[in-house]
Amino acid sequence: MRTDARLAIGLLTLILAGCREEIPQPPGAEYEGDAFTFTEIRADVYHARGTGSLVVGANAAVIVNEHDVLLVDSHMTPAAAWALLRELRAITDKPVRYVVNTHFHFDHVHGNQIFGDDVEVIGHEFTREKIAGGGSTSGRAWDAFVGPLPAQVAELRTRAEAAPDDEELQRQLAIQERYLAATNSVEAVAPTTTLAQRMTLFRGGREIRLLFFGRGHTGGDVVVHLPEEGVLVTGDLLTEGLPYMGDGYPREWIETLEQLKPLAFDVVLPGHGQAFTDRAKIDYLQAYLLELWTQVVALHAQGVSAEDAAAQIDMRAHGDHFTINSVGVNPHAVIRMYGLMEGRER
Repeated sequence: MRTDARLAIGLLTLILAGCREEIPQPPGAEYEGDAFTFTEIRADVYHARGTGSLVVGANAAVIVNEHDVLLVDSHMTPAAAWALLRELRAITDKPVRYVVNTHFHFDHVHGNQIFGDDVEVIGHEFTREKIAGGGSTSGRAWDAFVGPLPAQVAELRTRAEAAPDDEELQRQLAIQERYLAATNSVEAVAPTTTLAQRMTLFRGGREIRLLFFGRGHTGGDVVVHLPEEGVLVTGDLLTEGLPYMGDGYPREWIETLEQLKPLAFDVVLPGHGQAFTDRAKIDYLQAYLLELWTQVVALHAQGVSAEDAAAQIDMRAHGDHFTINSVGVNPHAVIRMYGLMEGRER
């Protein structure tokens, strides 16, 4: 064999070895069984959802291309992202080279930190600005969902100590303790590449469109469209149920959703809940947002406080399409709308 050929093979071996290099296990990444279920939606396109054995937060989409893998969202901790990479080995041995953050919320981006310099993390300009400015580890959503975690673990530990034979309680305590450890290890990493309106990746024979149509769930919601496969990955802009609205722009959200309708897709992979094929869910969410905004504006004009308004609002007319069991809505949504109307939030 010629010397230059041997050198080329040796170099290729080193490159491949580097691609397979193990990422050190981060804090809180211990779990039993599988952390994810992978549903193949189209050939080499998967919807990854947590099983509950590890707290992972949001769903992810896994797009296996000719030579590499693109992930949509990286979950809520480094431990969750590490578990996803570990379990991906059952699907493919191709390396992850792209991660798309659909928006800045912690449960979609706090796995970013485990990826090395060979992985391009892509998001909207607004998403980078928010994460780089500490917005994923502070604010209304973080304070509501992560802030109480230490107290919740302490309370669960007290209950578990009083019931040492309760196996399910002990299991839940272990899961939550690991989640707390994983959360404490977060160092928020912002996207390394940003887009303002759209970006298209061509990976082998696959076209992957990254699209921003306007503000909605946040100020920088990106959807990922696979036109040939008819797949739309929506993050929290459009979910199976009602999305969180505490950082949203409800009037603009309605119009942003309208921009999805001309796209060629027949299945949606949301950031929460199961994949679905019912395109009418766009209409249902638009109608809900319009009705909610209308009621909030009326109560604001009457001088009703945001907290009291949240308790009075009646959205039961939308109960055929969303789980609504009583009068009242999440106060975060109403507080956010009051802030927008009064110019205190942007």
